[in-house]
Amino acid sequence: MSQKEENILCLIDRYGGIDGGHHKQWLLDQIAREITGDNYDDWVREYQSGEDGPMTYVWDTGIAP
Repeated sequence: MSQKEENILCLIDRYGGIDGGHHKQWLLDQIAREITGDNYDDWVREYQSGEDGPMTYVWDTGIAP
């Protein structure tokens, strides 16, 4: 298992059981950051772009537990 995979599983183990949608969104954001690394901002821009152009979708970073 790679270090990146271990980090992601650690995040899920540590924070996955915390209630609240805003905390779950924070966890998703942390996982996305771990996966994308230095390309995080590019990934967010691509995520937000859709059929109606930039900002078709909103990426929410959530609230840390």
